Amino acid sequence: MIKNIIFDIGDVLLEYRWHDMLTDYGLTDEEAEKVGRLMFDDELWHEFDLAVMTHSEIVNKYMENYPEYADTMQWFMTHGEFMHVKREDVWEKVHKLKEKGYGIYILSNYSEELFRKHTSDAPFIGLADGIVVSYQIHLTKPDEKIYRYLLDKYSLKAEECIFFDDRQENTEGARKLGINAITVTSREFLLEELDKLL
Repeated sequence: MIKNIIFDIGDVLLEYRWHDMLTDYGLTDEEAEKVGRLMFDDELWHEFDLAVMTHSEIVNKYMENYPEYADTMQWFMTHGEFMHVKREDVWEKVHKLKEKGYGIYILSNYSEELFRKHTSDAPFIGLADGIVVSYQIHLTKPDEKIYRYLLDKYSLKAEECIFFDDRQENTEGARKLGINAITVTSREFLLEELDKLL
C-alpha cells in the first residue's frame, strides 16, 4: 500500500526553460542547444549539485573551459531565477494528496543557489514532510546512498513509497531499493498518474 509520495523537482514539480533562456539572451536555437549540452553534460554540473565547489568557483571553471561561451555561461549561471516555470496544476494535486493523508517528500539533485531561487515561492516546500537535496549531503541520484538516506532519515519503508522523477536512471535507481517509481514524460502524464492516487 502506497503511503508516501516522493517527488523530484525539475520537470516534475517545476518546468525548466533553459533553452528559452539562452535564446532570450540572443543565441540561435542551435547555439542554445549546444551551450546547454556543454554545461549540463560537463562533470562540473554534477559537482554543482554535489556542492563540492562554491557557485563562483563553478562559474569561473565553466568560463575557463569554454572561453568562446564565457559571457553566455556566466550570465546563465547567475540568472537562475529565469530558468523555472511553475506547474500550479501539479501543485494543486500535491496539496490534495497531502490532504488525503499521503506523506509528501522531496528528493532532488540541486545546487544550493538554484534550489533557493527555484523554490523560494513554491508552496510544495511547505507541504513536504521531508526534503533531501543533493547539495545538503553531497550525494546525487542515482547513487543508492541518497535513496537510503531519505528512507532512513524519515523512517520510510521502500515498498510504501512511490517516486516520480523525469530521468529513467533515477527511477531505476529507486527501484533497486524496492521503491515504486514512475518516470515522468510530460506534465499531462504526471497529472494522470497523480489522479490515480487520489
